[in-house]
Amino acid sequence: MVSVRFQGRLNDFLPPEKRGTELEVTPLGSPAVKDLLESLGPPHPEMGEVRVDGVPVELGHRLAPGSRVEVFPSQGAVEGVPRFLLDVGLGRLSGFLRMLGFDTLWRNDYQDDELARVSSSEGRILLTRDIGVLKRGEVRLGYFPRATDPAEQLVEVVRRYGLGARMSPFSRCIACNAPLSPAAPHEVVGRIPEGIAERHSRFQQCPDCRRVFWAGTHQERMQALVDRLRTLEAQEG
Repeated sequence: MVSVRFQGRLNDFLPPEKRGTELEVTPLGSPAVKDLLESLGPPHPEMGEVRVDGVPVELGHRLAPGSRVEVFPSQGAVEGVPRFLLDVGLGRLSGFLRMLGFDTLWRNDYQDDELARVSSSEGRILLTRDIGVLKRGEVRLGYFPRATDPAEQLVEVVRRYGLGARMSPFSRCIACNAPLSPAAPHEVVGRIPEGIAERHSRFQQCPDCRRVFWAGTHQERMQALVDRLRTLEAQEG
């Protein structure tokens, strides 16, 4: 018998009746910590420190009968400015993250093995609501957004990784992820709706997909979201 207690938000992955309780598990043989804990629900990228009988251990540690395991959630700390990789179901969230200026990869045809490989090889944080992908051994950095609404998912991710101070809004193409560059009105003629050049003098363009951006009503709505995120961070700080 092995006793396991999950702390904090790791309980989100347990059935309601088991949250905040000590789980009694009868494993076969001497399983690795990762295998036993993931069999109970939480994926390993969401886990932080793991203690066995009060001593911190690695996920490959083999458990002996009678062990008491305590698992704490990951703090989400990453070096430098985080880069992201999102699965097919998080397309709108990818646009939001790009709008904030974060390097974010997304395609509607990523396969699970490719997501795991790219996340590992490029050191990208994998965001997905597919727990099975997060449990792949290659994945080291990852998070399961609890909300289903993209705007609320964005709030989660900003809080989780402390993105407020690292935002650079409207500096990246929301369609293809490339950094934007300034463009003069004469450079975008023929690529903007009629009349826009008469009302605006400042533009940005994507060097890859050639889209043009300006401070229209859509950007005003997005600025309101940016302001909300900054307010939340200030309140929490």
